Amino acid sequence: MATYKVGYFVGSLSSTSINRELSKALIRLAPEDLDFAEIPIRNLPLYSQDHDGNYPPEAVALKEAIHQSQAILFITPEYNRSIPGGLKNAIDWASRPWGQNAFDHVPTAMIGASIGEIGTALAQQSLRAVLSFSNARQMTAPEAYIKYTPEIFPGDGVVADRSTQTFLATFMAEFREHIMRVLTVLPREAYAARAR
Repeated sequence: MATYKVGYFVGSLSSTSINRELSKALIRLAPEDLDFAEIPIRNLPLYSQDHDGNYPPEAVALKEAIHQSQAILFITPEYNRSIPGGLKNAIDWASRPWGQNAFDHVPTAMIGASIGEIGTALAQQSLRAVLSFSNARQMTAPEAYIKYTPEIFPGDGVVADRSTQTFLATFMAEFREHIMRVLTVLPREAYAARAR
């Protein structure tokens, strides 16, 4: 059985991030042929076009991690009805300089948890707009806006509620199918080599 390498971004920089807890649950519930590696964003400087001719090591490592991934999963909170600044900054670094966009044709999916009722719906709408411009191949369904409570997510990737567990497992199974379909038509190696 082939294994797909999935890089994932946790949009929150918080040490107590509920979306990091969600990431642990997703990895536990994912199909066995998905191999996950977090792509860190904490130490990236702010993007400026001044760096396009000489990327700092943190940004080089970011782009290389994306190139080494066959798909990308975004797990993000919602800040002020949009995506966190740290995540947007990472996407800006990864998609520049012009003509060297690391997200070009990459299979992607997004999900997010919030303590609120709409569970990151507006953040994901903003993220979809950014990824559309970056020419990422987005999974459009199922949409996944997760309401977080400590009772449902008690820690260590455990999901205590059966219906939430089933939904998250289905989401990850659909993501695996999305990856397979995109890579069948657009093999990742060719585009990763071209974008370097």
